Amino acid sequence: MSVVSARKVQGTFYVLTFGNTIAASFIWGINTLFLLDAGLSNLEAFAANAFFTLGMVIFEIPTGVVADTWGRRASYLLGTITLAATTVLYWLMWLWQSPFWAWALVSVALGLGFTFFTGAVDAWLVDALQATGYRGSLETVFGRAQVVAGVSMLSGSVLGGLIAQLTNLGVPFLVRAGVLVVMIVVAGALMRDLGFTPVRGARPVAAVRAVMRASVDHGFRRPAIRWVMVAAPFTAGVGFYAFYALQPYLLDVAGDSTAYALAGLAAAIFAGSSILGGALAPLVRRAVRRRTTVLIGSVAVSSAVLVCFFFVTQLWLAIALLAAWGLTTAVAQPAQRAYLNDMIPSAQRATVLSFHSLFGSTGGIVVQPGLGRAADLQGYGFSLLLGGLISALALPLLAASRAQRDPADEAVSIEAER
Repeated sequence: MSVVSARKVQGTFYVLTFGNTIAASFIWGINTLFLLDAGLSNLEAFAANAFFTLGMVIFEIPTGVVADTWGRRASYLLGTITLAATTVLYWLMWLWQSPFWAWALVSVALGLGFTFFTGAVDAWLVDALQATGYRGSLETVFGRAQVVAGVSMLSGSVLGGLIAQLTNLGVPFLVRAGVLVVMIVVAGALMRDLGFTPVRGARPVAAVRAVMRASVDHGFRRPAIRWVMVAAPFTAGVGFYAFYALQPYLLDVAGDSTAYALAGLAAAIFAGSSILGGALAPLVRRAVRRRTTVLIGSVAVSSAVLVCFFFVTQLWLAIALLAAWGLTTAVAQPAQRAYLNDMIPSAQRATVLSFHSLFGSTGGIVVQPGLGRAADLQGYGFSLLLGGLISALALPLLAASRAQRDPADEAVSIEAER
């Protein structure tokens, strides 16, 4: 047993999860409204989000190199600094009513900030848990983290909506930047690389080449992982769009385009669903033998719910569907994270997880502006219906992963597949 306990590792992970999520959630409830208020059309607003995902695609692998050469802690700190700076730039562009090309450029930089997190934080957790002798289920840790994220999302989204209602749409972005500065200090004090030794001294080009080889050898060439990666563009791309489109969708159903608190409530409802989903995840895992059963069931139900939004005209029913969509997606997240982590060796964990995130981001580049254009032409309900049909395309791909019968599909503890 390490001097640092597994309990302390989990506590640090939960603190980082809380800080990251509450910082982000201050603007989740009003982000689309913020972009529209800055003078962008629906197409331009979701195209800006698409440039954000483009930034994640471009920088996913290079920042994976940072995690595997400088360390997971260094990657987290760089990401937090980048996000704080780009958040302030977003606020300035809103003040200046900047043209679309400026939003596109800063959105790419915002994507860079998030790529420092993807893979690195989960990899840090799993390596540190192994190093400190943890023998429990990964679903339990990821489920608790999701509850923590849901609580912080609920708090941040409600506060963000209320702050915007009482002041203006720009203030929540300043609050977000301030919280990120605090997290730089917190992570610097608490986060240490355990169970992982950074590979230093490699030249950048050689390091990128090595990361790509590792991603292919330990990720894409393993069929069970490959099919989950190929499914990601459909599920993640639609998920990115739906989360932000549901804000103005609720305002349309309510008939009040200035009800910013209602937009914050949309994110808060999703947060509440996330809390419940994270709490239920370990129970669902004990009741369901295979992790892929959870993934397939989640995609099937969430796709059907998105289709149902097209037929809704009453606000209470739209809110109920939002809660159902959030719950079905939230229950599956711990299972997916555990499934992937259990299949990836420690030395390649951050890079392969980043590669999976890259696939999801690639889908967002195409799906978000396409569905945004559909919303301009036929309304948000129609665009959500199309999103449901697109996400359903992931079902046969997840079934193909299930057919591989990888030991990780039935693993119940962190060491089960070793």
